[in-house]
Amino acid sequence: MSKADILVSGATGRTGSATIEELLKLGREVRAYVRSDDDRAQALRARGVDIAVGDFTDVDKIRAAMEGIRSAYFLHPIAPGILGAAAYFAQAAKEAGVSAVVNMSQISARRESTSHAAQDHWVSERVFDWSGVATTHLRPTFFADWLVYPHFAQEIWASKKIEFPFENGRHAPISSDDQGRVIAHLLAKPEGHEGKIYSLHGPVEMNHTEIAAAMSEVLDAEIKYAPISIEAFKDKMEMLYKFPPFLVQHLVEVAQNYREGIFAGTNDIVERVTGTPALSVPEFIAKNRDAFH
Repeated sequence: MSKADILVSGATGRTGSATIEELLKLGREVRAYVRSDDDRAQALRARGVDIAVGDFTDVDKIRAAMEGIRSAYFLHPIAPGILGAAAYFAQAAKEAGVSAVVNMSQISARRESTSHAAQDHWVSERVFDWSGVATTHLRPTFFADWLVYPHFAQEIWASKKIEFPFENGRHAPISSDDQGRVIAHLLAKPEGHEGKIYSLHGPVEMNHTEIAAAMSEVLDAEIKYAPISIEAFKDKMEMLYKFPPFLVQHLVEVAQNYREGIFAGTNDIVERVTGTPALSVPEFIAKNRDAFH
């Protein structure tokens, strides 16, 4: 019989896999909720992770995955369906007697957001609050991982330019690994964090000219920030990267939010929760140097 008392959804994604990695280091028994029992799930099983298969459209499978669980991580992609998924997840958690949920939201989550995804994230936060299951909401700024996503990293390295529509806006990039460490510690010891909303930031607020300079120094190559219009960015997302319309709409609206300062700020939440500071941009780029070569 499984001894797992922590459930991680999105277990093969960036934050989910980082969360599991940290939980295993902490010596915790973990169950991963995955959409398919593929090679990635098999790799987790080989490390002693319990596997539950299902998605967010089947409340019975979510409920089965919750059996014996004390704390659970909810992550939904930037795609339609988060409201139903949050409701199913919260209901299953309540039925199973789960005592704590960590919910991945976003820094632009607001009732008045013009991004459909950001507004849905705000409503999904309220769904968890209504459920009565103690929930900690995480609102990260832009991931440092944006810089190493294959489609962006390859373009940056080929052109030696960062082409984003962010003008002179600022944020403190945070890595998915640091977020995973925060999630893991909140799941392992949720006491005192119930009902809190934590914005997650890296250690240093920067604009993209400063980010480009930091990347240049680490990679020993001159990289410039070449701001583009939101319209040109939208065309690239649609035509070059073939992103789905829901994601494009979100990225277009949050680009304007970024210009308005909604992604700005920094704090020490990562260090306070985990005991270890968040990675700086130079440290993150050095750790992920292979993405550019």
